[in-house]
Amino acid sequence: MKLKVILIIWIFTSSFSGAETPEQAVYNAPGESAKGFIRLSNDQKDFLIQNDDRSFVPWGFNYDHDEHGRLLEDYWETEWNKVEEDFREMKELGANVVRIHLQLGKFMRKPDQLKEAAFQQLGRLLQMAQDLGLYLNITGLGCYHKKEVPPWYDALSEQNRWEVQSRFWEKVAKTCATSPAVFCYDLMNEPVLPGANAKETEWLLGEFGGKHFVQRISLELKGRIQKQVAKAWVDRLVSAIRRYDRRHLITVGVIPWVHVFPKATPLFYSPEVSENLDFVSVHFYPNAGEIDKALTALKVYDIGKPLVVEEMFPLKCSTSELKTFVEQSQSFTDGWISFYWGKTPAECKQSGQLADALLYNWLESFTQKASRIKSGRIGSD
Repeated sequence: MKLKVILIIWIFTSSFSGAETPEQAVYNAPGESAKGFIRLSNDQKDFLIQNDDRSFVPWGFNYDHDEHGRLLEDYWETEWNKVEEDFREMKELGANVVRIHLQLGKFMRKPDQLKEAAFQQLGRLLQMAQDLGLYLNITGLGCYHKKEVPPWYDALSEQNRWEVQSRFWEKVAKTCATSPAVFCYDLMNEPVLPGANAKETEWLLGEFGGKHFVQRISLELKGRIQKQVAKAWVDRLVSAIRRYDRRHLITVGVIPWVHVFPKATPLFYSPEVSENLDFVSVHFYPNAGEIDKALTALKVYDIGKPLVVEEMFPLKCSTSELKTFVEQSQSFTDGWISFYWGKTPAECKQSGQLADALLYNWLESFTQKASRIKSGRIGSD
């Protein structure tokens, strides 16, 4: 599944809040466009905007890199105007959520030493998002460029690695706790575990085009079962966040193995593991002619918590089929997030390239559906 995500990128880029501490950023009061904090409904099944308890439907983009394939931290210090421009474009296309992917190596200098400037830049991004009326899905612990992963990080034991990950999330929570522009914290993009008898040597896997989007949280189970390890990891990171932020929602974006292996069962969203996760995040790329199969697999993740398709794109199906997937999942799905890489529909239309033409069609469809999606009236066009 992750190779599919990376292939998308390659195709289109080759053309309770806790007591405030001195380390927490102070944000301006929400303006007209910043609607308020997002919370769960009393039955824990829906998203609501806290100020007036109106329903909230996440509809937005993954902003994992720009049109040149650069990760956000590669240019957010020297080309801030570029970041602002892309965020305005996503807002104009109808997004209310932007998913950003933070690389651990850009925020941690040593196991016990943070890069304060990076967290200050995150605070700046939060303020900009709030001013634009956008919410951030903050996905952490990225190691997408293997060559930029600190050698000391890969040399750590499992428990010491988890300690560093906890330290990262503690600082993120301190930075973001008071901001109404946070939709959620996503603990890691597509974490995986080794098999029962496997002894792995690499934390990263699924390399394609120089990027790694899949990451192991353990190299061997050592007599444990996968659910025990997954629960211990989730609970540890959630606890780190909750020391400083009891308000914002927490999730983890996963590969829906049920979509690949119909007899599989959810791991991170099993009853044993998902107790402290606020909602379900899954990544879906339906195959052409198999929309019903994708919907059946997605339904497995309807476990009584809000369900968000955190990644989707018409990679192996048409734009119209992906629209059908969204429309037919609306009865049990609470949000959908696609991709934006800094190239507007007008720029795609003008380029004359086939890949851009396909991207243009999807972005146009995304915009057409935006108002209906966010009002809860998805329907068909």
